[in-house]
Amino acid sequence: MELYRRDALIEISFHIGYKTTMTLQTAQIQVPDGFIDLGRGDPDLNLLPLDMLHQAAQNRLSQSDNTFLQYGTEQGDGYFRAALANFLSQKYNFAVDFETLFVTSGISAGLDLICTLLTKPGDVIFVEEPSYFLALKIFADHGLQVASIRTDEAGLVIDDLAHALKESKPKFVYVIPTFQNPGGRTLSQERREQLVSLAKEHDFLILADEVYQFLNYTQKPPNSFASFIDSEHVISLGSFSKILAPGLRLGWLQTHASIINKITSAGVLDSGGGMNPFTSAIVRNVIESGGLDKNIEALNQIYKKRVKSMDEYLRKHLSAAEFETPHGGYFFWIRLPGVDVGELRKKAQAHQVGLRQGLLFSSNQGLSDYMRLSISFYDANDIEQGVIRLSECVKK
Repeated sequence: MELYRRDALIEISFHIGYKTTMTLQTAQIQVPDGFIDLGRGDPDLNLLPLDMLHQAAQNRLSQSDNTFLQYGTEQGDGYFRAALANFLSQKYNFAVDFETLFVTSGISAGLDLICTLLTKPGDVIFVEEPSYFLALKIFADHGLQVASIRTDEAGLVIDDLAHALKESKPKFVYVIPTFQNPGGRTLSQERREQLVSLAKEHDFLILADEVYQFLNYTQKPPNSFASFIDSEHVISLGSFSKILAPGLRLGWLQTHASIINKITSAGVLDSGGGMNPFTSAIVRNVIESGGLDKNIEALNQIYKKRVKSMDEYLRKHLSAAEFETPHGGYFFWIRLPGVDVGELRKKAQAHQVGLRQGLLFSSNQGLSDYMRLSISFYDANDIEQGVIRLSECVKK
């Protein structure tokens, strides 16, 4: 059972009639008072830019144009995609055509839509070992057969992938190429090129989950996989969840027109129109005002300090930990040799500290002596206190 921080939400109680009381929780997850959940992978509430979004919404709603209140075009609002294309062109240092962008309700919704349209139950897919555990759940929902490919310090091991391709042809390979969740590692430029070559040779798609692409603190990552979309074998997925606010439920995918056409023909879009035209209109204002750039810059400065703090406190208080200091993203991927981290997690709850055990991130029931810790939700003081509690648990 997950334990979550209570002050991450507001509870509203009211009475219906004379007997029924309902409590509405406004956030997805909950942490009890005094509990420090270092496994938690969502942003600090204090880092969510309420004032910026309030101003953007006010600006947009004060205009006479109300078309964003109508059903949107299937591919997503064109003005928003144009603003996003300009932003990405500057960030990626190569031109991004707005016609290669499709608006999603976040990466999770994008993955689900791709699985719905481009796979069928029983299809084989390849993932990294370790991989994002909630993506594995989406793939399971679609009845896909998941096979894992080993990773090392440079990301997905291409030789292992080439060997696996002799035994099986996947529908797609799912990778988190930059500051990976949970491993924190980045796929090298050479391996990205090799992966695309294999995709063309063996006719499979690459789903590149690039949610951490802009959260780089001490090392600039290689080019986004969006630079390979002309191969017709790449879908790059992005999101505003980590760089603005997850509650927006807004993201994008970038791919070749031949794949865009398959996606925009979906029945859910014929019926409901494009995703999130209202939110797109507000975020467009944030982008065009320069607010998104400023927010990313501020986050990078804050998270850089937290990475340094986590690194320091792990070395000071948890000497048994084996890890590499991440250059970006949210996560430390830590090995505790000889420790069953699943059992450690149960004991850690009694010490008022949380973690995520490595088994969650394995598609083949491995990684039992690994854990994932995050720097995204807590400041340096809470991070140190959480690591101290964890070290006491490990000692016992």
